[in-house]
Amino acid sequence: MTLRPQNDFSIPEETARIAHAAYPRGNMYIHMRDALGTIYQDESFTDVFPHNGRPIEAPWWLALITVLQFMEELPDRQAADAVRGRIDWKYRFCQNSEKGLS
Repeated sequence: MTLRPQNDFSIPEETARIAHAAYPRGNMYIHMRDALGTIYQDESFTDVFPHNGRPIEAPWWLALITVLQFMEELPDRQAADAVRGRIDWKYRFCQNSEKGLS
């Protein structure tokens, strides 16, 4: 497995528009992303992984999901559903245009 660093951490326009329409006053995750931006950079973790193999998700991304899961007291299945379906989580975790609303 290999970590291919992402450098574009902008929020896709469509994701931002839908998130702000769904939460006009924001919520904890939207405020967190707007105030803190990205907390970690992929480059911080590249030395831990070999430079060949299948690409993986960044470890910081998975750790942050675990923190949100704990904050909301969600079992694993519900946390996985939140990653797939909740626009506020997508807004918080957007890494690049390819991950926007997919």
